[in-house]
Amino acid sequence: MSTTPPDPPGIRISDADRERAAAQLHQALADGRITVSELEERLSVIYAARYEADLLPPLADLPGAHQAALAGAVPPPHAPDAPPLVLRTGASTIKRRGAWDVPPRLRLQSAMGSVVLDFCDTPLRHPVIDVEVDLGAGSARLLVPDESTADVDAVVATMGTVKSSVPSIRRPGVPHFVVHGRAGMGSVTVRRRYRFAGHYF
Repeated sequence: MSTTPPDPPGIRISDADRERAAAQLHQALADGRITVSELEERLSVIYAARYEADLLPPLADLPGAHQAALAGAVPPPHAPDAPPLVLRTGASTIKRRGAWDVPPRLRLQSAMGSVVLDFCDTPLRHPVIDVEVDLGAGSARLLVPDESTADVDAVVATMGTVKSSVPSIRRPGVPHFVVHGRAGMGSVTVRRRYRFAGHYF
């Protein structure tokens, strides 16, 4: 007796497909549509997904999100081995906030100025973001999402300071920042955003 093989469950997805879906969830968190606990629960489903259909349940109640994730409406992420984005300042201030394209690698160079990077209101399409600092007397401040983690142990500070108020141990499904490099007389700070009178800073 011959048997008919079962129909395949669908098209297998790639890591890029999972990252696009995860970016939609991070945007939903930034928009206030879901909570941090909901984000963690849904991300666990996203990263365990094998087929297109597996991505639909975590995104089904978000407007247009599943179509964008499956159709590739979100731009493909930078290649992890691409050259880093270099942000360089002498004595001035560089700021990135709101929606901006976060690459997997950044290099922050400051002689006496400051670099402020706010990662809270933009989709983070890479599970790990590598940040290299090269500071003279300048400063670097990273404002990271509430659920994220950050490892700053590889920053060498001679006369400077290195402070992080977020967990350092990487957890699956949440953004992880790896900060390394040197801070001569400058400072490196990694923290969540503060909120006062309806304003973030």
